[in-house]
Amino acid sequence: MELGLVGLGKMGGNMRERIRRAGHTVIGYDRNPDVADVHSLKELVDSLKGPRVVWVMVPAGAATQSTIDELGELLSPGDIVVDGGNSRWTDDEKHAVELGLKDIGFVDCGVSGGVWGLENGYALMYGGDAENVAKVQPIFDALKPEGDFGAVHAGKVGSGHFSKMVHNGIEYAMMQAYAEGWELLEKVDSVTDVREVFRSWQEGTVIRSWLLDLAVNALDDDEHLDKLKGFAQDSGEGRWTVEAAIDNAVPLPAITASLFARFASRQDDSPQMKMIAALRNQFGGHAVESK
Repeated sequence: MELGLVGLGKMGGNMRERIRRAGHTVIGYDRNPDVADVHSLKELVDSLKGPRVVWVMVPAGAATQSTIDELGELLSPGDIVVDGGNSRWTDDEKHAVELGLKDIGFVDCGVSGGVWGLENGYALMYGGDAENVAKVQPIFDALKPEGDFGAVHAGKVGSGHFSKMVHNGIEYAMMQAYAEGWELLEKVDSVTDVREVFRSWQEGTVIRSWLLDLAVNALDDDEHLDKLKGFAQDSGEGRWTVEAAIDNAVPLPAITASLFARFASRQDDSPQMKMIAALRNQFGGHAVESK
């Protein structure tokens, strides 16, 4: 089938290549003319035969909204828009209504796989009406990993991005656990080869995972991570997961703590720790360190 793909960055560019390898035609648009097949959304839409399917892979928020708004003016009844970025699920519901008023279908799709997806395939979680999903299914089949698993029709519009959001929340907590264990191992004198301890966990243990494999890769490149600064950004999905937990009264202590740990990483001289040090000095006479 034919597909229009908007956004050809690290993920979008590799997705275009994987879909093409499966025998489909992909016409890609990106603001960077060096990677684009066409040079405007109008040219992209005009290059596709109806009914069209256009997959959007741009940053969540304003960029996605403006792209979908413009596609809403260019596409025809019976066409479909797929949002494969990291949009919030509540935005999906809004986009489905806006496009639905013009008889344009909408499918949301959470995509996981990063830079490895080109060769390994992408885990896909998609939401929307079964009729619209069926029209995109050949593309989902091209992108997913080989085998019976790796893709799911999660439910109604918004369910794909909600599922991906929870996936990323779990990822936050798993990474935090590995990071805390690594720091403790590095701290003690008795463990002399932390990297090889991590490597030993890759086989036969209950904590083996792809994330553990990636941790070992990182330690092979920089054994004590001396080249890195202890700063970690958050993409927004961790926050949305915690907010959804609050809205639904579901306790998520591990995921919430991992999100707050990222906030702490951005403080070179934590104001909170200043207060804790001051209080410990006041009630217990504990020593404080001055700048």
